[in-house]
Amino acid sequence: MALDSGTDALAKLAEEHVDHRFKGLPPNAYGLTVAELAGQRRNLFTGGFTTPVLALSAERLEHNLKLMETYSARHGLAFAPHGKTSMAPQLFHRQIEHGAWGITLAVPHQVRVARAFGVQRVFLANELVDAAALRWISAELDADPDFRFVCYVDSVRGVQLMDAALTEAGAGRPVDVVVELAAGEGARTGVRTEAECAAVADAVAGTRTLRLAGVAGYEGEVPDADPEKVHAWLRRLVALAVDFDKAGRFDGLEEIVVSAGGSAWFDAVADVFAEVPALSLPVLKLLRSGAYVSHDDGHYRELTPFNRVPEEGALEPAFRLWSQVVSRPSPEQAFTNAGKRDAAYDLHLPFAQVVRRDGAERPATGIEVTGLSDQHAWLRTTAEADLEVGDWLGTGLSHPCTSFDKWQLIPVAEADGTVVDYIRTFF
Repeated sequence: MALDSGTDALAKLAEEHVDHRFKGLPPNAYGLTVAELAGQRRNLFTGGFTTPVLALSAERLEHNLKLMETYSARHGLAFAPHGKTSMAPQLFHRQIEHGAWGITLAVPHQVRVARAFGVQRVFLANELVDAAALRWISAELDADPDFRFVCYVDSVRGVQLMDAALTEAGAGRPVDVVVELAAGEGARTGVRTEAECAAVADAVAGTRTLRLAGVAGYEGEVPDADPEKVHAWLRRLVALAVDFDKAGRFDGLEEIVVSAGGSAWFDAVADVFAEVPALSLPVLKLLRSGAYVSHDDGHYRELTPFNRVPEEGALEPAFRLWSQVVSRPSPEQAFTNAGKRDAAYDLHLPFAQVVRRDGAERPATGIEVTGLSDQHAWLRTTAEADLEVGDWLGTGLSHPCTSFDKWQLIPVAEADGTVVDYIRTFF
């Protein structure tokens, strides 16, 4: 799909009508288009929004986009942020506008979403052996000479399945693949040894439908990861690319892809990729971190590499989930109306941050989220907690990937609560 078609698809998102599908939005906005609602610039707290409602900070979102654009450029890295985090084409395009090479994805459905909105470069961080999906990818490649698609291979069997499906489809353009080097024994996916990597590369070379484009992996799976172990594995990945190049495995390419980088160790990726020696072709040093776009108040706040390199800047948590106190059965306990259907809880429970009452906001002193039911948050309150039924509680979330997926249309609010945009997700 051409980029202009993707632009048209983005514009049509604004024509979608607000209705019962989108939780948290004002009931009296029913029937308005998203563009009309955004044009009203309603306030998140006084404009009729109902709880629970998840909001993104407009200022922090923009800060995070700019920070990773600057970081990537400073370190000579191409950037393909992982789109599985948000599955939001509007954010994909903002990431690309902020210098991203393309978008990383994980499964065929996600690629279809990206293509429907005109994304021209996709890195699939997975081996793709689904025949139906391969037929579709092949058709996309043949129909659009500007579409760049790269995916993992991590087995001879996988190569054989890909080749069979693409041959049956009558593929015109070969599919670019990168050999995935496993992060270690017991790690998630990938080829375990360099000798096995060579066997997979040999299998690729024996096909007409695939083209070896480079090497890749995910350092976040290094067992018992620490800086030394992560750096050592990344150097193995680079050495694999060097060995493949010496063996002439990349003849006929325009560039060699070397890719890694989750959201916890991209500083190590920057360090090691800076050491990549001159090869026979230019090297596309492709970083794939995705959680940065919203960051969080838990898991990634603790793990972000910017904690190790504070002179490079700091990401800011952009999500806040607002819910309302609906029960205060005792001085030690309270409940709000947001639960597992609304908040990420796979890594940490939400973090109580602020309380709003009568337009005034104050810290959520003495309030802790101790559990979630499907539609309730369990709060433990101390004597310091000033909390009443009807109060709005603002909570921070941990793990962006399991926050975005619970909301189909997310308000983007400025610091004063003015909602300036709505982000549509496709999970």
